[in-house]
Amino acid sequence: MLWLYLHFPHLVLDHIRRTREDEGALVVVEGSGQKVIQACPDARSQGIRSGMRLKTAISLSPDLGMVRADETQEARILEDQARWLYRYAAHIVLVPPDGLLAEIGSLQKLYGGLPAVWQTVEQGLNERQLNAWIGIGYTPLAARLIARAGKGECTADKGHILRSLSQMPLLAAEFDEKACTRLQRLGLNTLGEVFDLPPGELARRLSPELLAYIQKIQGTRPDPRTPWQPPHSFRQQADFVQEIEHTQGLLFPLQRMLDELEEDLCWRQQDTDSLRLILRHRHAEPTRLQIRTSGPEHRADNFLNLIRLRLEQHSLSSPVISMVLRVKRFLSREAPVGQDLLGETQDLNEAWHTLISRLQARLGDQALRQLSPQADHRPERAWSASEVLRKTGTPLIPAAELPRRPLWLLKGPQPLTEAPVAWFSGPERISGGWWDGQRVHRDYYIAQLTSGQLAWVFRDAREGWFVHGWFG
Repeated sequence: MLWLYLHFPHLVLDHIRRTREDEGALVVVEGSGQKVIQACPDARSQGIRSGMRLKTAISLSPDLGMVRADETQEARILEDQARWLYRYAAHIVLVPPDGLLAEIGSLQKLYGGLPAVWQTVEQGLNERQLNAWIGIGYTPLAARLIARAGKGECTADKGHILRSLSQMPLLAAEFDEKACTRLQRLGLNTLGEVFDLPPGELARRLSPELLAYIQKIQGTRPDPRTPWQPPHSFRQQADFVQEIEHTQGLLFPLQRMLDELEEDLCWRQQDTDSLRLILRHRHAEPTRLQIRTSGPEHRADNFLNLIRLRLEQHSLSSPVISMVLRVKRFLSREAPVGQDLLGETQDLNEAWHTLISRLQARLGDQALRQLSPQADHRPERAWSASEVLRKTGTPLIPAAELPRRPLWLLKGPQPLTEAPVAWFSGPERISGGWWDGQRVHRDYYIAQLTSGQLAWVFRDAREGWFVHGWFG
């Protein structure tokens, strides 16, 4: 098997910098906040180095941005990169806190050779603005050591890979300090010299555990790795070095997160109609926004427009320190609709869906109601107001085959005080309601009143005249 290893030397920094519009010096500090762990290129250009005391770093760069190291955050960010890499390779292994392992031997024929696989991974890293050292080896440990040493090359030549490993100093081979000291006392300084020792002698002089480690590098001992499986959900988080006080400042990181959601949905060949946006504050409860569309959607620009409308209705109660985008509901993607000769969509469902989604985002999910017919002959019970549903291509009954009805139906029939001056149609008898105790027996007419209005009137069984609606 051929393995590819990605080592991210400053994964947290890359993640933070992707959510910032402004470029500036940024470092990651250890949990106690006393020492610099990682420094971005801008910080390094000002003389800041890993291992430097934070006070010294601040003296070199007074405007230095700082992020405290967090194992939970690192694990989440690493999983985000695994989800991206899973689009290209099926066998992915997470190596916390800063590594990913992928089996690529089976991909060479699919991509057209190892250089194409290497180029695909590099292109993905560039698009995601990630810095990574790549290594290739015939065992997971060999690929890891080559990548972390920065010696990775696009080659599957076993001899070349073995020579790269053999030239590594013992510290680069990730032996612990105690093992390095004992090996150096034996006059061994490189990994190749350790390879040359007889296995029995190595186990006797050092330890069986060290022998097992060496054999796993060489591939003479099994080193099974459990593949990672992506969760059936989407989650992206943006962490801010400086708190965001206005909703406008959220749009830049939102655009990036939604672009990744669009890529994920396209890869899945699915859509969604529900997003959850969580804005976290330092000293207040999180703000939770549920963004719904009137039908399946996957385009980042449409999602961004809806979220922008919602944010305009919600002023921030407190500055935002991080933002989470979640999607748990996925829908099967429908076949694309046809187009005419000018490339215009023949289906109006998309325009309907966009209009309803924007109105709901601005006015609220419950502000819009859809009228639906009910199986009842009584006019006041022949319809209901319900949640707006996605418009479908259900064929409609031709208008010529339907009885004429008023555009304005009154909440209830109103007594008619004077007789109509002209009659246009009728009678149309409507009788029903015996099954629920609300029986009606009416003869309806379309008539003109003395005021000139066109009305829908009826006479009930007691010979009383009523007006029930108005025609426009």
